[in-house]
Amino acid sequence: MLVVRIGKVESDSDFSLGQRIALAIVPRLTALLLAIIGTTLRFEVIAEEGAVPETPPPRGIFCFWHRCTLLAGWYFRKYHSTILISHSFDGELIARTLRLLGYPTVRGSSSRGGAGGLLALQRVLERGLSAIFTADGPRGPIYQTKIGPVKLAQMSGQAIGSFYLLPEHAWVMRSWDQFLIPKPFSRVAVSWTRRVAAPGPDADAETLERTRQELNDALERARLRAEAHFAKR
Repeated sequence: MLVVRIGKVESDSDFSLGQRIALAIVPRLTALLLAIIGTTLRFEVIAEEGAVPETPPPRGIFCFWHRCTLLAGWYFRKYHSTILISHSFDGELIARTLRLLGYPTVRGSSSRGGAGGLLALQRVLERGLSAIFTADGPRGPIYQTKIGPVKLAQMSGQAIGSFYLLPEHAWVMRSWDQFLIPKPFSRVAVSWTRRVAAPGPDADAETLERTRQELNDALERARLRAEAHFAKR
C-alpha cells in the first residue's frame, strides 16, 4: 500500500474530547456497517458512448460527487486509489474510515493545504497509480466541482475520468451534499463518462475554467445517466 503524507498530520490532541471519542468510535462503526451492507449490494456498470469503465488497477485522475462517498469507498476498495481528504474534523473521520478499508489518503483541500495535496497526488500519478477527488467537497455547493482536479491534470498532463454511484434504494441525509447511505440488497448503478482532456501547461485562467466546466458537465452526465438507469425500470 502506498501511504502519502503532506503538510500537518492530525493527532488526537488537535481535537476536543467529544471529537476524540467520535474518532475512536465512528470510523470503526462506519467501516463495519459498510462491510455488512456492502456485501449485499449488486453493482451494475453503465457507460456513455465513448467511455471505458475502469478496472483494477486504474491509472490517472478520477472525480465523483461527495454524496456517493460511502458507495465509492466500498466499490473501489480493491483499486487501491489515493484519495484527497480535507484538513477538517469531518475529513479526519472520512480518512480514518477509508484507511480501515485499505485506502492511502492525502490531506488537503481547495481551501487548506491545497497546493501540498496536489503535489502529493502528482507523486502518486508519477508512480503509475490513480488519484481521486470528491469534486464538490468538502463543503459544496453540491454538484459544483472545484478547480483542484483541473490543476492536477495541468500539472501531470493526464486526462480526468468521471464516475457516479447511485443506489436504487437509499437513505438520504439532510446535509449539504444529500449524502447517500445505501439500503441493504439495493442495486447500485456505477456510471462512467468520457474523460476530460488535460489543459496545456501554459493554459490561462479562462482555459482552466472551461476545463472545469467541462468536467462539471461530465460528472453531471454520469449522475443523470445513473438516475435514468433506474427511472426507466
